[in-house]
Amino acid sequence: MKRRVVVTGMGTVSPLGNETESLWENIKKGRSGIKRLESKAFRDIPTQIAGFIDDFHGEKYLEAKELKRYDLFTQYGYTAAVQALENAEIDIGKVDKDRAGIYIGSGAGGLGTLLNNHKTMLEKGPKRVSPFLIPMSINNMVSGLVSIKTGFQGPSFAAVSACATSNHAIGEAYLNIAHGYSDVILAGGAESTIHPLYFAGFSKMRAMSTRNNAPESASRPFDQDRDGFVMSEGAGVLFLEEYEHAKKRGAKLLGEIIGYGSTTDAYHITAPDYQGASKAMGLALKRAEIRAADVDYINAHGTSTPAGDISETKAIKEVFGEYAHQLKVSSTKSMTGHMFGAAGGVEAIITLKGMAENVFPPTINLDNPDTECSLDYVANKAVEGNIDIALSNGFGFGGHNAVIAFKKI
Repeated sequence: MKRRVVVTGMGTVSPLGNETESLWENIKKGRSGIKRLESKAFRDIPTQIAGFIDDFHGEKYLEAKELKRYDLFTQYGYTAAVQALENAEIDIGKVDKDRAGIYIGSGAGGLGTLLNNHKTMLEKGPKRVSPFLIPMSINNMVSGLVSIKTGFQGPSFAAVSACATSNHAIGEAYLNIAHGYSDVILAGGAESTIHPLYFAGFSKMRAMSTRNNAPESASRPFDQDRDGFVMSEGAGVLFLEEYEHAKKRGAKLLGEIIGYGSTTDAYHITAPDYQGASKAMGLALKRAEIRAADVDYINAHGTSTPAGDISETKAIKEVFGEYAHQLKVSSTKSMTGHMFGAAGGVEAIITLKGMAENVFPPTINLDNPDTECSLDYVANKAVEGNIDIALSNGFGFGGHNAVIAFKKI
């Protein structure tokens, strides 16, 4: 018999706040975390805006010598994981370490460390390359560090599926607990990709917004005038727990995961196929044993790319039919920017906060809705309303799709 899985803790690092409450307050107010990049390194790149974090204090959780040994994405992820444990109010000394896991992934890993050391080798030779290059750059290091610090010795790995990374991590962690293999798992994602090379690459693809003179209005999902996504960074981690385990220790329950759908487009390396996304949502509903009409809200993938937003809208309409027009759908990337591997973790947190407070998060900058995007996207201002069941979508390059179904508890 499948066991129930609940969320009892959450932690985040984001352009809108480096802990959950400040993030959520800014989301409710419809604030943008997008700013202009002042570094000369971005001067010749068409996109010069990002959702970067300029007030992160890693020394709150790691010693000075450790900060030198871990890439920024690892620091972000570890910080979010510690916050999730603190929020869960759990004594990890009383946890069965063999049944406690870490599923924290990253789309790009230690990109900055890798590229900076490559430059050092070219300019100064191999002897000047950091001895910490490899552990600093590999994608699984957040899970590794969290395990070392907590003593958790259950399953531990890092999902790497671009923008679907966090949703895959959360979904697979959910299944692991539901089927009885673990009691608790920290799950989510972390990312730090604000680097000129990545910006140059995405700019060559014409995938990023070039609204450099209006950063706060650059990310505009489902709007007729959208011109691409805005890159962002940070981390989002949930503490997942088997229901009876949580109940026994008197934990506060922040929500329940009731379904997870994962599919692959098998279509194109970058262009989305709405059928893959619709199948993932359909599977999440089927496995949650709920009807389409039971869903109150969808936190959309909604990246603000011309093709992606239309594809997701088609997918929602295919799954929900006429009921799609009664649903509330919003893209909080309009405020946070696109956090890649961390996106699903942060958006799961936003979704859970919205459910708890009965607030539908807004899609800001939605001034001229695209005629092909004709759903209720909660334009520009948060709206109050009951949210019992919600989906959170994550779709990544390569055709990876992962959808989580949450229920109020």
